[in-house]
Amino acid sequence: MVYETLLTSPGMNEEVKINLRIPRKSVLLLSKLIEAGLTSKGGNDSDGLFAVVDSNTFEEIKAIAMDILGKAGLTDTYNKLVALQTKG
Repeated sequence: MVYETLLTSPGMNEEVKINLRIPRKSVLLLSKLIEAGLTSKGGNDSDGLFAVVDSNTFEEIKAIAMDILGKAGLTDTYNKLVALQTKG
């Protein structure tokens, strides 16, 4: 209920510009964490956060993950790592 209230508060849909300077290893890790969080949407979420997030927001978050991979020049590397994981 707290997250639902915060996510629907006035101004929460306003765009903000964030300038990050992080190492490539952190970009890979962050992208994987985002993917894992998005994948667990269908799972059992104890705090109910995913229940209040619409599909458009999930797509935006997925796009952010791909954007940071692209800016770090790691898109191909990330895709190859994902392919290796699915083979294993």
